Amino acid sequence: MRWFGPSDPIPLEDIRQTGATDIFTALHEIPYGETWERADIEARRDLIAAAGLRWSVVESVPVHESIKTRTGDFAARIENYKATLRNLAAAGIRTVIYNFMPALDWIRTDMAHTLDDGAEGLLYDPVKLAAFDLYGLARPGAESDFSAEERADAAAFWEKLGSQGQAAFICQTLDFFPGLKGQVSLDDLRGMLAPYAHIDSARLKEHLRLFLQEIVPVATEVGVNLAIHPDDPPFPILGLPRIISTEQDLADLVAMVDAPANGICYCNGSLGARPSNDLPRIARRFAGRIHALHLRTVVHTAGGAFYEGPHLANSAKMAAVVRTFLEETRRRHAAGEPNWQLVFRPDHAHKILDDFRRPEPACPGYPLIGRLRGLAELRGLQHGISAMLEPAS
Repeated sequence: MRWFGPSDPIPLEDIRQTGATDIFTALHEIPYGETWERADIEARRDLIAAAGLRWSVVESVPVHESIKTRTGDFAARIENYKATLRNLAAAGIRTVIYNFMPALDWIRTDMAHTLDDGAEGLLYDPVKLAAFDLYGLARPGAESDFSAEERADAAAFWEKLGSQGQAAFICQTLDFFPGLKGQVSLDDLRGMLAPYAHIDSARLKEHLRLFLQEIVPVATEVGVNLAIHPDDPPFPILGLPRIISTEQDLADLVAMVDAPANGICYCNGSLGARPSNDLPRIARRFAGRIHALHLRTVVHTAGGAFYEGPHLANSAKMAAVVRTFLEETRRRHAAGEPNWQLVFRPDHAHKILDDFRRPEPACPGYPLIGRLRGLAELRGLQHGISAMLEPAS
């Protein structure tokens, strides 16, 4: 399971009781772009081990914005990244997730969407995003990013809010950007977007290639596997380019630096938010270059909206994906590969049952009981498929 560090209201002792064995976490307190010192890494590793768990996957070592834009002190930030990889390897942690999403991380428009059974989950509504972009942010050129129908629906939604409702909607939407809660104004957001005014997807992809040329040799040298997380959602947002959204994007990525250390964090939900992505095919094609798994399911609704469904909402596709990765672990183990195990975690769960009475999770989408349900379902699926793969006695 993911854990957000000592300040996380969900303690490691509770996570241990869910059946989880491994932790995905990071040194969240260290500013982006700074080096993670070995002593700090070892202290966090030992804290997790004392709870009977293992810190096996770093999520994430963030890529500083100067690296993505190739401006300012980006060269020094890359050297810091290399030092962090060396320090993680020295502490025995050998899988590092990162992403190359510009300016903002994953984006939703509703963090507490109520489902038919009373559970709450995350939702993305393109009409609400369009209303924020067109009327709240008033981004120049935003009109061209939305269809005539989306613009009309956004205008109606905006007008219905009224002046007080519009102000509240702007504040609420700014709060929805993960990691920025209560810390940015509209002008701050405009400033964050500005460096990308002249960076299109081709240029951003080239910046990723240059970054990988620097860090993959270091990762290879010290035995660290890098796992890029797909864009979430996997299409342009607020005028920002997206470059890890499709099967072709992933093919481009692995070709940038053709080394095993240059790999992927397979996120079923992020890739699944683009209906044209064939999830089982992507899993099969890149199985050998996938180093970490996020397993969740999104459900598409009318008008391009989607919400986080139960983990087995699309059970046939999830079963095909899980089978692919179980077969891949068997192949790696038979080949004697040191990284034969693939660690997965349940992602973006529903708030259910006692989650409503517990302290708010450190990040939307990460309640304890909802993730426990997701983990139990996915472990059951894994064990069932594993039994099918065993040769008949």
